[in-house]
Amino acid sequence: MPGSEMAFELVPVPRAGELSTGVRDPRELWPEHARKLYALLVELYGEGDVLPPLAGAWIAHQRSDNTRRAYARGFKVFEEFAREHGTHPMAVKFALADAFRLWLEQTSTWVRVKGGARNEMTRTGPLYSDASRANALSAASSFFSYWDKVSDTGVKNPFDAVQRPVLDPDYSPTPGYTEAEWAKLVVTARDHHRIAAYRKRAYALLLMLYTLAMRIDSLLNARVEHLGYDKGHHVLRMKVKGGSWRMKPIPPVTWAALQDHLDGRTEGWLFCTSTGAKLDEPAVWRLCAALARRAGLPVRGPHGAKGDGITHALARPDARPDKVQRWADHHDSRTTQRYNKRRQLLDDSPGYGLAADIAGALNPREAD
Repeated sequence: MPGSEMAFELVPVPRAGELSTGVRDPRELWPEHARKLYALLVELYGEGDVLPPLAGAWIAHQRSDNTRRAYARGFKVFEEFAREHGTHPMAVKFALADAFRLWLEQTSTWVRVKGGARNEMTRTGPLYSDASRANALSAASSFFSYWDKVSDTGVKNPFDAVQRPVLDPDYSPTPGYTEAEWAKLVVTARDHHRIAAYRKRAYALLLMLYTLAMRIDSLLNARVEHLGYDKGHHVLRMKVKGGSWRMKPIPPVTWAALQDHLDGRTEGWLFCTSTGAKLDEPAVWRLCAALARRAGLPVRGPHGAKGDGITHALARPDARPDKVQRWADHHDSRTTQRYNKRRQLLDDSPGYGLAADIAGALNPREAD
């Protein structure tokens, strides 16, 4: 078994004569994505293999739920590649790691088979995007780095010398909405559903994302108990990227929508299902897509809400980039300015002027 020279016991096996009753399994404390990856790997490799507990502990070690989800998704792609090439993931060396990079560039993604059996998938989707390829390579590299840290003998990371895709920080594949389009989307959310509770939830959720510059994972992990009042402001105590906590003021229109949604509820998840369970990200994706279609806008998920809010805030005549940076929870001002650059790259395109000249030449009468 690859890696068997490194014992990785979550629960030490008791020695003869030692009491073993009442020992709890630390995996009970693992977050969702760690438990799911562990269960998948046990199904593939068995409980006797070191990979499932090591990979599960690696995912649980990550600070944010967003990182855990992304790494688990990327590692599944790497594990599938290694297994299909007859190699245990922990036995991968540089040559195969570099071949994984090439495989990612040439391989189609999984998509659900229309009209097929439940959960039937086929690799007929688009090629992996630059961001997806970078995530899979980063996840695999992070796994080996973690293994090296917890190993008694040290492990060479086969991905150290593997080249990663060059990602343009100013590029985003997510379509941006204008201020008018956001207003249309929010009005649609407020009025779209015949069930009042669903309308109120959708309306409050979009306003929270947009006016608090929130990441979707931060919002879904917020609880009613995190709401408060400080120095004349209604506030939400929330965990931001990196694991730190911040106090975010809630504007009056958003607070009113949120209270209408909560309907007197004083505990539990801020946004939950009808049974009280935490609302998950796929459900929010479906909600945003349905609202966009109903509003006649490009379909997208909830991740663009924060970026649109930052872009629109920077475009205001009285905008203070330093204040927008703090509001957006950006440690580096360059991160905030990227949203300015993205807008300028579109609004200031010289192509509009060239096209107007061409249009005038092609249609002189209309130009007059």
